[in-house]
Amino acid sequence: MSSHPPVIELSDIAKVYGTGEAEVRALDGVSLSIERGEFVAIMGPSGSGKSTAMNILGCLDSPSAGRFLFNGVDVAGLTRDQRALIRRNWIGFVFQGFNLLARTTALENVELPLIYKGVPRAERREMAMAALARVGLAGREGHDPSQLSGGQQQRVAIARALVGNPEVILADEPTGNLDQKRSHEIMKLLAELHDQGLTIVMVTHEDDMADYAPRHIWLVDGRVESDGAPTGRSQHHHREAAQ
Repeated sequence: MSSHPPVIELSDIAKVYGTGEAEVRALDGVSLSIERGEFVAIMGPSGSGKSTAMNILGCLDSPSAGRFLFNGVDVAGLTRDQRALIRRNWIGFVFQGFNLLARTTALENVELPLIYKGVPRAERREMAMAALARVGLAGREGHDPSQLSGGQQQRVAIARALVGNPEVILADEPTGNLDQKRSHEIMKLLAELHDQGLTIVMVTHEDDMADYAPRHIWLVDGRVESDGAPTGRSQHHHREAAQ
């Protein structure tokens, strides 16, 4: 047994928007824990609470009720600035839309989080070069996003998420803007990073992308409906949703 606390521990998390008639319970009593080194896919139909869960995990939003421990620290008790420090130092984000700066080289895009951390320039450059090499983009450091394919842009985004050595990578529909071939390339890269010991939590609605993750958490109406190894349930869910 590991002596470390889980990286992420949610206990009875609720998130409520609006009041009275307009009240929406985006999350309704979610409890789960994610250990260091896990690769987890969070799935569920539209409106199931996936995005809300991701925002809470990323310390971008606070729950209305319940406890959220990140590395054993109760996030609910932190100030906005303290939450920003957790994001900056412990979490790497990968988005569907890449979120790269245009007319800025791959290297400079990857260096960005290190600038916010105050890492000296020479060290920053070295760390960014290493991160780009790690995602298979050595030699493309000087290209800006317009000179890169969608798959390469997402690799730059993953390098940017990795560069600060985060505790966990949160990937929100990381293949949503890519074709099948590029999508599988990106998922293979994430699986390799997981094999190297990285903790990855990914939101996806695509079964074949989720299948790269050994653990699937299904959210329905803001609740955890199932949590465990992929069992082909996803196909079953999609058939039901399509009917």
